[in-house]
Amino acid sequence: MKPLARTSGLLIRELPEETLVYDLQRHQAHCLNGSAGRVFRLCDGTRTRAGIAAALEQGSDDEREAIVRLALAQLGGAPGQVTVSLATIVASVSLVVSMAIMVTSFRSSLDAWLEHVLPADLYFRTAASDAAQLAPADQARVAALPGVARVEFSREEQLLLDPARPRLVLLARPVTEADAPSMLALVAAPSTRPPGAPPPAWVNEAAADLYDFTSGRTIVLPLAGREVAFFVAGVYRDYSRPQGAVQIARDTFIALTGDRAATNAAIHVAPGVSAEALRATIERELPGGDRLEIALPGEIRALSLKAFDRTFAVTYALEIAAVAIGLMGLSSAFGALVLARRREFGVLRHIGMTRRQIGSMLATEGLATAGLGVGVGLALGAAISLILIYVVNRQSFHWGMEVTLPWGELALFALAVVALATLTAVASGRRAMGDDVVRAVKEDW
Repeated sequence: MKPLARTSGLLIRELPEETLVYDLQRHQAHCLNGSAGRVFRLCDGTRTRAGIAAALEQGSDDEREAIVRLALAQLGGAPGQVTVSLATIVASVSLVVSMAIMVTSFRSSLDAWLEHVLPADLYFRTAASDAAQLAPADQARVAALPGVARVEFSREEQLLLDPARPRLVLLARPVTEADAPSMLALVAAPSTRPPGAPPPAWVNEAAADLYDFTSGRTIVLPLAGREVAFFVAGVYRDYSRPQGAVQIARDTFIALTGDRAATNAAIHVAPGVSAEALRATIERELPGGDRLEIALPGEIRALSLKAFDRTFAVTYALEIAAVAIGLMGLSSAFGALVLARRREFGVLRHIGMTRRQIGSMLATEGLATAGLGVGVGLALGAAISLILIYVVNRQSFHWGMEVTLPWGELALFALAVVALATLTAVASGRRAMGDDVVRAVKEDW
């Protein structure tokens, strides 16, 4: 059956919000609201009742525009409830965004630093003991192994500068003022050593902060039982020694102490030789080689990033909890708003709004609230992340890092929050789509 509305003998005038129909035969006037007017126009004899119902469900552009205007008007008329909803979204989003930017920046900077400071093909170090060192004869044996193109030995020991602070790490390695920029991850241009100045030294960011070893100044270190002056030629980034570290040329260290022993080595493998095979050779041929800590740069990088991810895994749980709390706050705010608007929804149902249209209105309100909250949260979170990176992190750990924005992750997160907030608003307002809101209007009769 295809319903067909009578059009002959009728005077029809369509207005923006309603349709006026005057029956010339019976001399009766009818005022159809928006929904009734749509039904009247759809009963043209070409659609079944199911087709008319489907067309009504789809809605029209005017209907959707009216729903959007009504939703925005409601938000503007209830600033208190909107503020509560916005506060929960802004707080949760800003927390997640600030942590995400800080963690991403830290991880990206750590990865770039590892790439810069691990240029060799194989690394090894002795056991963590001052007595465990490579004598000159052992160093010569390593350099003469088949497959070794070049090897750089270094010495690591600890210096006590302040009894109230951890020991400072001293690294003596084959570094010069000319090649320091390529070997060290300098955070600024190196200082030029004036004529007659003490031998150069390079300090990490932690030493610069903790001991005020700024670039260009002269410092004093205890070596071989005496105080030795050094000129700070630069400050470099170092994520492995938060207690502070100083690097000097190994030739300078040997000249001052007469100690040629080494604790670390960086080996450049000859072309065509496997680093894995050379590791096995060192463990087999070098006395005590089985006690050495030997690793490829890829292994060091993977282990460092794994430790980083494990350390910051708790931040992901905090971010999930923050989003959950924000959605719960939004749900509570919208639930209270729906209860306060029961009569309004009842009136809307009486004048022709369907459950779907009321649900669309609530979804629009949730979408607008979440969209604004996410936008403000993104901006606020970015500002907080800068404080975490340049102030909190530097004061707590004495590490610098470059800001890296995870654009893709932030975009997906923002879309997910907006979608979840919209669904939460609709779910919280499910009472507004029931029949009890229609009966609630009777209370005012």
